[in-house]
Amino acid sequence: MHSDFKSDQVVSDISRLAGSVSQLVPSDGDQITAIAGLSLHRRKAITAPMHCIYGLGIGVTLQGRKQAMIGDEILTYAPGQSMVTCVDLPVISHVSQASVAKPFLGMMLRFDSTMVMQVAERMQLSQRMRDDAFRPITVQALDAGVLHALRRLIDLLEEPLLLDTVAPLIKEEIVARLLSGAHAPQLLHVIAAGSPSQHIAKTVAWLKLNFRQALRMDDLAAQAHMSPSTFRQHFRSVTGMSPLQYQKQLRLQAARQLMLSQNVDASSAGGLVGYESASQFSREYSRLFGAPPQRDIKRIRL
Repeated sequence: MHSDFKSDQVVSDISRLAGSVSQLVPSDGDQITAIAGLSLHRRKAITAPMHCIYGLGIGVTLQGRKQAMIGDEILTYAPGQSMVTCVDLPVISHVSQASVAKPFLGMMLRFDSTMVMQVAERMQLSQRMRDDAFRPITVQALDAGVLHALRRLIDLLEEPLLLDTVAPLIKEEIVARLLSGAHAPQLLHVIAAGSPSQHIAKTVAWLKLNFRQALRMDDLAAQAHMSPSTFRQHFRSVTGMSPLQYQKQLRLQAARQLMLSQNVDASSAGGLVGYESASQFSREYSRLFGAPPQRDIKRIRL
């Protein structure tokens, strides 16, 4: 009886939050809010798969469904579920259920890793985590306490004078609740000092800043305090791909963004992200995005 009431309450709260997001985002699009790291999303139809990077944070679907593909794994999350990402990852995501009458509605909240670490330290959580079960993205039932905090965060958008003071406190509460719930083992893996996943997380952060440089596997493995073979194994288990594949996705997504936002031509974009061969750039771009650079950009702009 009590659990049914709680379930009904969560469904009701999700519906109310979906109504608030629908009002804040009245038409299709992604809205960056006045709260750092919080974005709101609306789609009236199923979308084509898009390559993007999920960062440290939580994603919640309030209406409709969404899918994310990491390597060969496909994750689906619907209302009543939360998706937490622990390491910056290139993923292919798309809205898999939406209509004009019932559009997809969702929200994403990114976290600062330093803040997550500070909250975990204040909670005196164990830093010794087994590393063999680490998953970079997990989908779990949406915790009622997290849902209430997200609701208060959205409501705070109507109180601009309190934003700077109260929003960080609510974000810390959300992190604390995640660290004491089903997502905790994965979040703790990333902040556990000395764990293989922590070393891989540092490598991923370095690659995001230095993807234009030539990749030397032995140097990356040495920085992570691992042998090259162990490093490759742990990198793949955390990200779902090899270091070279990860770098390639970062390069190609950066090139696509340059062509879209700054009208850079294809050959220049390839060189700017680290490709020495224009033909190799075009070949790998086509393999990832399904069309050569110019045709792909024209297709997006239509």
